[in-house]
Amino acid sequence: MSTSKKIAIVTGGASGLGLAIAKKFAANNIITYIVGRDQKKLNDAQAALGENARTVSFDITQLNNVPKLVDDIAAAHGGRIDILVNNAGINQKKDLVEVTNDDFQNIILTNVTSVFCLTREVAKVMLKHQGGSIINISSMAAQYGLPRVIAYSASKTAIEGMTRALAAELSPKGIRVNCIAPGFIVTAMTAKAFETDPERKNRAIMRTPMGKMGTPEDIANTAYFLASDESTFMTGTVIPVDGGNSIGF
Repeated sequence: MSTSKKIAIVTGGASGLGLAIAKKFAANNIITYIVGRDQKKLNDAQAALGENARTVSFDITQLNNVPKLVDDIAAAHGGRIDILVNNAGINQKKDLVEVTNDDFQNIILTNVTSVFCLTREVAKVMLKHQGGSIINISSMAAQYGLPRVIAYSASKTAIEGMTRALAAELSPKGIRVNCIAPGFIVTAMTAKAFETDPERKNRAIMRTPMGKMGTPEDIANTAYFLASDESTFMTGTVIPVDGGNSIGF
């Protein structure tokens, strides 16, 4: 297996934003490990992305198994992992008073604790080579208040704080850490949500200065930029890719 290619891990990479990011990486000669739980989606992604794609069926909330996952990937490539994209996440819409402790903890486990655990293990590999790029995925839910997504909002706000703390600690050692905050993006998940709530869709577009929703490729292009040598003096940033939504009214 060639060691001249960069090695990337993309969690939640079999669909939506993660798939677009993995596709961008693979098309640019990066060996890309797509980590996900749905085997059919993984198989479809492998077929679509070609020889630079690798798939791993894995539940990132199984924290005790994360070190072996990372060790196995690194061992297959001379002990190297160059890029990590923490994209996997879950959401839940409920009125505050209906959110149970288990509801809240489940989202924190998936969206925050799993990100911490995987990042820690990948950082151990990157530190040996004094280099790497870690990219976290946040949300507009961390940019302003959104009702009925209290746990998700808390988790994505935590991700942005974690990004800055990781950057402060790891950047002196050659590892850059940045974050993308997507706006309203056209995916199967958002399409389903907006079909049942057209008023919400109209509000989203009305407060977006560009007057439209983005595409998964918009996020993928930004992730590729942050993973590339074109962004070598960027770390600790949270970049809204949102058509101006976070500053719109």
